[in-house]
Amino acid sequence: MAMITGPLSGDAKDTVAQALQGALVDLIDLSLVAKQAHWNLIGPHFRPIHLQLDELTELARSHMDTIAERAVAVGINPDGRSTTVAKSTKLQQPESGWIEDGKVVATITDLLDGVSKRMHERVRATDEPDPVTQDLLIAVAQDIDKQHWMFQAQA
Repeated sequence: MAMITGPLSGDAKDTVAQALQGALVDLIDLSLVAKQAHWNLIGPHFRPIHLQLDELTELARSHMDTIAERAVAVGINPDGRSTTVAKSTKLQQPESGWIEDGKVVATITDLLDGVSKRMHERVRATDEPDPVTQDLLIAVAQDIDKQHWMFQAQA
């Protein structure tokens, strides 16, 4: 069986693998949490938050594909399996059942704050070993930071 190799090796490859896998898990679970909130949202601000959660889901899905494909391009196997995401996610899970719009905004704001901090850590970690990966993580961080601001502004 042929293997995919890439331009990285040793510690550089390990650092980049950790950054990409962590970003992938964050983005996959963020898309799932956003959809869960989207489906169970209630309250007077339902419509705009419902639509904003769809935007967040689409953003996370778009970036997760880019991140996973970068991993493959540098010879790393991305792992987006549900069991992997479930055991390694750092995102707090929303409560079950209906969720009031204010609680959704607060929950998503907190989640985005954590994802943003981890993305910024990954940006710093990949500066030296792989500026191309760093560039992709910067784009993710930029969009996550914007979403954080937009949810936080509603709190």
